[in-house]
Amino acid sequence: MVDLIASDGTRLNYLEYGDPGGRPVVLIAGFTAPATSWRYQVKPLARAGYRVLALDRRGHGRSEPGDGEPGMERHGGDIRDLLDALDLTDVTLVGQSMGGDAIWAFVAEHGTARLRDVVIVDQTPCMLNTDDWPHGFYDYDAGNRDTLFATGIPDPGRFPAKSKGLVRIARLLTSLEVPRGGAPAFSDAQLALLNDHAKRDWRPVVAECDVPVLFVAGAESEFWPAEHAAAAAALNPLADSIVIPRDGHAANIEQPLLFNRILLDRLQREVAV
Repeated sequence: MVDLIASDGTRLNYLEYGDPGGRPVVLIAGFTAPATSWRYQVKPLARAGYRVLALDRRGHGRSEPGDGEPGMERHGGDIRDLLDALDLTDVTLVGQSMGGDAIWAFVAEHGTARLRDVVIVDQTPCMLNTDDWPHGFYDYDAGNRDTLFATGIPDPGRFPAKSKGLVRIARLLTSLEVPRGGAPAFSDAQLALLNDHAKRDWRPVVAECDVPVLFVAGAESEFWPAEHAAAAAALNPLADSIVIPRDGHAANIEQPLLFNRILLDRLQREVAV
């Protein structure tokens, strides 16, 4: 565990593995998930020669929450602070769920000069369903835009947990460090972040991104149709997509062997300069 002081004075925690001289891969977890949720990726990536860093976003894992109710721009700024503090270049950013949108917040505000490419794991760039975007969070639209996430993450009723089987459920409970009795109630700051995240439309940022992007979707995602990945990739000629079968919202946890093969294949591709 290593500490980083963000530009606003907040102490952030990150984990580091692998060759310090290797090409950097920075892993950004989703809402409430700790950096340790990448437990199935860090050793394979390190063995392949990469410098692997997993960031606890503010208010997540062992990082401080900071003052007030920081939104997505602040979470993008924390990624910037990590890359700047370690002077990382030629970086692959990998973001799962809200971690993917934190990457888009970073790209929108700070550009791609330090990046090699981006991997987004089961996160639609627009959670609100509209006439021109039917790939958002199930049943989330203009009618309930301000209320659906008022108390937490609703269950859309697709692909229930029991359908995952015992192995996938056990991986999720362990990796997400779910306490006995289930997850605690969300704080006001967490709910504010969740609502900010849900209302964003990152499609313009995706369209203008000038480094390659891979969108990974779970065929059995609990939150949105898997078609979101292909639709997002269609926004940018540098982007492509893949759907993982028998996988829900967290491919890095539910299907780690297949996800790792996909990620390592991506990392080993040549990127045009």
